[in-house]
Amino acid sequence: MTNANHILKFLSQLQIKAPLPEDVEVLNPYGDEVVFDLCKKFYHKYYGDDQTRFLILGINPGRHGGGLSGIPFTDGSKLEQNCGIPNSLPKRTELSADFMYAMIKEYGGPEEFYSKFYFSSISPLGFIKDGKNLNYYDVRALQESLKPFITQSLETTLNMKIERSICYCLGEGLNHKYFTALNNEFKWFQSIVPLAHPRFIMQYKRKKMQDYINDYLKKFNQTYNHERTLDS
Repeated sequence: MTNANHILKFLSQLQIKAPLPEDVEVLNPYGDEVVFDLCKKFYHKYYGDDQTRFLILGINPGRHGGGLSGIPFTDGSKLEQNCGIPNSLPKRTELSADFMYAMIKEYGGPEEFYSKFYFSSISPLGFIKDGKNLNYYDVRALQESLKPFITQSLETTLNMKIERSICYCLGEGLNHKYFTALNNEFKWFQSIVPLAHPRFIMQYKRKKMQDYINDYLKKFNQTYNHERTLDS
């Protein structure tokens, strides 16, 4: 099974069965045929192989990015302009996607980047409360009820070709703390490298955007070059 087929099967079966706190809604775009067709085009284009990749984990999808397109850190605009996949999604740009695709461009473009890295999230489904994005850790009861779903989702993701020596975690605070505790329990990865979350960068540190891009690229290249040395 190619990575693309593994990912698409995983996405098509995503479902949260745990009870959720009052007024919390699940953001699941994969039941939409139009969105899932775009996911097929994207993943077959960039992941139609069986090569090993490094995993980058975000928090959970937002309603203007991955929660809309089905593809992490990719809005309708980036999907069409940067990935060459025409779509009828709203072309409103999303801040995290703006940062990621600026970084991906400097890395060498989508084909080069996606050949080495795979984006997912601690919770691959997003959440909305009162019409706004909600992080899985914002409500303690939500975080606790989601642990079986999060754990199973990560276990399934690791069934594809994922490098286990290192995982990149987007978010240097609560997301990193939560994932580190999970990894200590389940021993999935040898080490976890935290990266500043793109939303934080674009909302609070936009003037230093290039510095953060440089930090991402430095950490990615150090790891990749180290792995190539070990393989040679």
